[in-house]
Amino acid sequence: METIITNATVLTVNEQNEVIPGGAVAFAGERITYVGPTPQDLSRYAQVIDGTGKYVLPGLINTHGHAAMSLLRGYADDLPLQEWLEEKMWPMEGQFTAEHVKWGTYLTLVEMIRTGTTTFVDMYDHMDEVAKAAESAGMRACLARGVIGLCSAEEQQQKLAEATAFAREWHRQAGGRITTMMAPHAPYTCPPDYIAQIVERAAELDLPVHIHLSETVREVEQNVRDYGVRPVEHLERIGLFARPTLVAHAVHLTDEELDVLARYRVKVSHNVISNLKLASGVARVPEMLRRGIRVSLGTDSSASNNNVNLFEELRVAAILHKGVSGDPLAVPAAEALRMATRYGADCVFQADQLGSLEVGKQADLILLDAQQAHFQPASNDPVSHVVYAANGRDVTDTIVAGRFLMRNRELLSIDEERVIFEANRVYAQLNRV
Repeated sequence: METIITNATVLTVNEQNEVIPGGAVAFAGERITYVGPTPQDLSRYAQVIDGTGKYVLPGLINTHGHAAMSLLRGYADDLPLQEWLEEKMWPMEGQFTAEHVKWGTYLTLVEMIRTGTTTFVDMYDHMDEVAKAAESAGMRACLARGVIGLCSAEEQQQKLAEATAFAREWHRQAGGRITTMMAPHAPYTCPPDYIAQIVERAAELDLPVHIHLSETVREVEQNVRDYGVRPVEHLERIGLFARPTLVAHAVHLTDEELDVLARYRVKVSHNVISNLKLASGVARVPEMLRRGIRVSLGTDSSASNNNVNLFEELRVAAILHKGVSGDPLAVPAAEALRMATRYGADCVFQADQLGSLEVGKQADLILLDAQQAHFQPASNDPVSHVVYAANGRDVTDTIVAGRFLMRNRELLSIDEERVIFEANRVYAQLNRV
């Protein structure tokens, strides 16, 4: 069955960044079949959806997060990263069972679908639960069993075996909507030889690597004390960048380190709001973009953000770097939108499938209600309106692989009422530290 959305303002985010007033997008199965002006003859289409007053754009891509940590939203705020992690998050997460991860993940998926995210990256434990939730909900996901190596050699090998089994079993599952990566947590939580083993396993499986990098000054200084070099050189020596790599944060980088990332074509997930809230700093995104480094947007977890509304990341990323640099052109609106869509597709290593509205690509798209006051005057730049004025709660419809996950603001693939009940139930089982 072929469906067409008509009479909408279509933001393609293609190479030309084309915007089509009175435009249409059609899809059949999981693929886009038409993008252009609304055809006069609609008789070939089995379903015609009138998109008058709507914006249609690619689904947003959230390139770094820990979905199950939604259970810790609001639990421990206003703390430095290491204190927040070591004294609050890790002791609470140590109590998480598979059931906690299941319902925490579903809670995040509800939020993502409601606010226009169609693809997400997740690094955590009990990842089978995350994958099963994504599969059931109809979401697209790039998943990795996050591995912390601050443990015995025996436990390290157990974690590596779990990560390998998960990556092998779930890669290209759920009709291809789920892909996998290998994920050493960070240079300061994994010994060098352990990272090297994980990289070797990634090479054997032909998978990318995802890792936290240089999020705080403290971890950079620790890396210098422990290994004599900063984290980027450290990981380069280990050979991690020989694999396709997505790094999260990348806040504290020198010019030389930026050059290394550019040379290896390392992808970066910019987690602007989480980094600000934890006072970790501001990543040098304009300098990255000038070097051709592919930068996307991530929310990190709801414990440090405190939501997964990627429209907020989009707006802050476009605005913050202007204020920090004194350059109003530091991250223009069109570039910020590419970070949330097209560049995100590149960062999950699916640039040929996702990130723009083009014939043959996956039918991952969202509709926004643009008849509200904050989208007016309607004749002005729709890209500006999306980046600087819109919010995730303006999303009316979310479609992944040609399937409506939300239609007219009604969730179709998740029982939201049950998810909220279960998330609160399992949270109540935790002993607060």
